[in-house]
Amino acid sequence: MDNISIPNAPESVNKLSNLEKSYVLSRALPYIQKYSGKTVVVKYGGNAMINEQLKAAVISDIVLLSCIGINIVLVHGGGPEINEMLTKTGKVSKFVNGLRYTDEETMEIVQMVLAGKVNKELVNYIEQIGGKAVGLCGVDGELLCAEKLTAEDGTDYGYVGEVTGCNPSIVLANLKAGFIPVISTVAKGTDGAPVYNINADTAAAEIATALGATNLILLTDISGVMLDPNDPTTLIPEIKINEIESLIEKGIIKGGMIPKIRCCAKAIRKGVHSTCIIDGRVPHSVLLEMLSDEGAGTMFSL
Repeated sequence: MDNISIPNAPESVNKLSNLEKSYVLSRALPYIQKYSGKTVVVKYGGNAMINEQLKAAVISDIVLLSCIGINIVLVHGGGPEINEMLTKTGKVSKFVNGLRYTDEETMEIVQMVLAGKVNKELVNYIEQIGGKAVGLCGVDGELLCAEKLTAEDGTDYGYVGEVTGCNPSIVLANLKAGFIPVISTVAKGTDGAPVYNINADTAAAEIATALGATNLILLTDISGVMLDPNDPTTLIPEIKINEIESLIEKGIIKGGMIPKIRCCAKAIRKGVHSTCIIDGRVPHSVLLEMLSDEGAGTMFSL
């Protein structure tokens, strides 16, 4: 029998014999059994959203995992698309301490781009390759409720919110119906403002906690936590959450990685079994993390 050719796969993969491919699939069986019927939240952002080849790999991973009985929830950002729309309207993107300053007009654009354009494009992409998806935002069913983010130093972030509640019933209902919920991170305001912009890592962690998820995966643009940020061979494959603050003090975890990793730690303390920061620049990194011995980044656990 001729070898089966896998569309868009590297040439080296299609050169494998059918026996070798069968062996690779059989090695994934214990992981399929481990996650079958469990819920996994994937936060999707970075290069994996703007590079078409990487986007195709991520979405196909999501659909495959759903097809083998894993409850996948996709929480997405959309920074580049928001920047593009702000530029078109003549507004300048402004960031304060790593968060997008969101005035009233910017909030309208954020809601339009995230809950509209980006969300529905992802739903459509999943449907095109045979998955079942439904688009949601944090306002739907009061999935995410928030109040204005108040910084200790008095910094004003505009319509950036801090999550005060998460009601996962609408997500659970769609998972039960066989859909992949695709969630944009706009939250219902509970302090007088209609809506708030929520950091996608924070929202994913809150949703994973509320769902009692087995795993939370954050796609990033780096290999994970490394002893030397310029040397991928120094990747730390697993970190206990009680080691995090020490690594921050040593400068190994720094900058924008600090809030991401603290989100991971918070989710674990609230019951999520494990969290992972993986390299979204690697094609099929979600499958590598979930269905192989090697993994694809840094895992955090108790």
